[in-house]
Amino acid sequence: MDIDRGTVPGQGTVHHLLTRSGDRFALVTGTEGDKHLHVYHTARDEPVHTVALGPDEADQLAELLHSTPLPDRVARLERLMDQFTGDRFRP
Repeated sequence: MDIDRGTVPGQGTVHHLLTRSGDRFALVTGTEGDKHLHVYHTARDEPVHTVALGPDEADQLAELLHSTPLPDRVARLERLMDQFTGDRFRP
């Protein structure tokens, strides 16, 4: 995926994303932390659909998009630390 980062003066940050298959979308993060996903038709510069996300919704979506859920990643790190330390630092 190609990702270009830019700023929108007075509005926040925008990340333009282009997938391997040619789909385009953008994530706009406002100065107050609000997030909007803009979905583009490949032949147009204006979004065909916009999704507004509250901070909690953005966190939930991010968790779903991870290839491995956070609890599984933490458990894996804990196992690796146990192997590394020989369980010396665990109560």
